[in-house]
Amino acid sequence: MALTFDAEHPDRPGATAGTAERILRELDGAGVRATFFIQSRWAMANPELTQTIAREGHLVGNHSMYHARMSLLSDEGIRTDVSSAAETIVELSGVDPLPWFRCPFGDGRDDGRVTGLLADLGYRNVHWHVELQDWEPETTAADIARDAVEGSIGHGDGAVVLFHTWPQRTADALPAALKAFDSDGVSFVTVDELEVLP
Repeated sequence: MALTFDAEHPDRPGATAGTAERILRELDGAGVRATFFIQSRWAMANPELTQTIAREGHLVGNHSMYHARMSLLSDEGIRTDVSSAAETIVELSGVDPLPWFRCPFGDGRDDGRVTGLLADLGYRNVHWHVELQDWEPETTAADIARDAVEGSIGHGDGAVVLFHTWPQRTADALPAALKAFDSDGVSFVTVDELEVLP
């Protein structure tokens, strides 16, 4: 299964300083490599963390510059947003996110115009199988850990799980989730190692 984290500019309730650092420490301690879809505005605000993600062997993907709904952008808007994000991510992380992209909000993943433009830029959109809604204020760390395990086990091989790097409850949930995954004998991969993408 693949653990994926959307690294977005933390301008929402529940965003807590140090959360992404905690997530990286938990992954490192468990020896787990994940996939991080990085919004370039987040990378600009967190250059050292961006470098750490790449240096520790996590796969880096593109999550746009402005985190806008792709289907609402013009063709040129999509090209500019995605290409500008890539330039920043390469500059700050030292790695190219091609060909991995995640549409903000998942919007545009089933829109032929959007996916065609992404393909023209060399990208493949990576959606998810398990959505934990860790951004919702009423979602607890226990909910996140339970839903991550039950959802991925329920899906079976190749499950892609969506986390975010900014909610404190995500970092709180990760130790319990990783422990449960270990008990169930789960092996972790990055999305480039999956045979089938959602």
